[in-house]
Amino acid sequence: MDSYRSLADEIARDIAEGRLKPGDRLPPQRDYAYGRGIAPSTAGRVYKELVRRGLVVGEVGRGSFVRAVPGQPVGVAAVATVEATASGLVNLEASIPIIDGQDAVMAEVLSGLARPEALAAMQALPRPGGTQATREAAAAFLARDDWQPAPETLLVAASGRRAIAGALAALAAPGETVAVEALTYSMIKGLAARLGIVLVPVALDPHGLRPDALAQVHREVGGVKAVYVQPSVHNPLSMTMPASRRRDLAETLQRLDIVAVEDAVYGFLKPDLPPLAALAPDHVIHIDSLSKRVVPWLSLGLAVVPPRLRPAVAAALHTGGWTPTGLGLELGMMLMRDGIAADISRRKLDDVAARQALVREQLAGFTLRTDPLSYHCWLELPAPWRAETFAAAAARRGIAITPGAAFAVGPGHAPNAVRIALGIPPLPVLAEALATLRAIALGGPEGFAVD
Repeated sequence: MDSYRSLADEIARDIAEGRLKPGDRLPPQRDYAYGRGIAPSTAGRVYKELVRRGLVVGEVGRGSFVRAVPGQPVGVAAVATVEATASGLVNLEASIPIIDGQDAVMAEVLSGLARPEALAAMQALPRPGGTQATREAAAAFLARDDWQPAPETLLVAASGRRAIAGALAALAAPGETVAVEALTYSMIKGLAARLGIVLVPVALDPHGLRPDALAQVHREVGGVKAVYVQPSVHNPLSMTMPASRRRDLAETLQRLDIVAVEDAVYGFLKPDLPPLAALAPDHVIHIDSLSKRVVPWLSLGLAVVPPRLRPAVAAALHTGGWTPTGLGLELGMMLMRDGIAADISRRKLDDVAARQALVREQLAGFTLRTDPLSYHCWLELPAPWRAETFAAAAARRGIAITPGAAFAVGPGHAPNAVRIALGIPPLPVLAEALATLRAIALGGPEGFAVD
């Protein structure tokens, strides 16, 4: 008789090869057991194995359904547009801002690099420190009225995520502790697991991470090595720390001698607030990138690092293989130096406002956490919906979204909410998808999973 793992492998192949599609309902376990001539207990183990692999979501009394993005662990967001596109879903899962006309701009820029001498100059793998010209271009690009990073503090990485990985690897050894917001960017959990770092959650309030809660966690665990924080347009909750909270957090970092890894990839949407790095420059590693600001495939990461930490972070980026390609670095330099990256970033302020107007129109009356300048929103689900079931119901209607469990850190129940990313679909498609989500939420799960 086939083992339960072999039977799970068969269903997994059906999912991978498209015979079972996102949102499809699997037969009830007793029917599956009868059809395969196996014991009901074995069928139960098959379905549990599929859930463990992240291929299926199920709830007692409602059924088991293929997840929105096959092959991704349960609750983990898609990391590229192609994953949801390939499955035929409207991608409201990956948070990637895309505006009209940016591809034409990038095609023109790339044509300037399609020369043998230009390509020859990009053969060597760049070092994390880049060149003096690189550092000066990046420092000028990041500079604001209230903050002008020195070129000698700049490091470059293959993406913002890799810059974060390099910072965490430099600050915490395997087994050591890093504090994070209790709901945080989902990829941080995967990075921490691969680095062997232990994450501890810090409580949030409507203004963001609470400095008093960070101090309490620091005492309770015997000292955290660092804290990862998103001060501007928090992912997934969209909140932005006001200036007073930033000052309080900066004072806490200095008083307790904690280094913050400041994820500022959405900071361009809130240019009027000072980054943490401006308030505690010796205790903050500031991370930015061009993927949200410009285009997702140009994922050049920028890190402003205190001088005392720069050698360790540079070494981590180098040994981790997290440095950029020559092409990515040269293209990023051109876009920053010539003002193209800044221009596209400004245009996204109008684009995100239009998308948020659709959210207010289509999801009025629901409990939402978002911001007029956020490329995502957090929908708290009405009873009796559960987040995973709602995501599966959305997938059956052709829409990929992310259940709240993807963002939760530490013990306790995952929030009964979903994150809806807004940046990829054209505006008419987004409007239709949001209207569909509204209809699903109002319809309730009873009509979704009837035996």
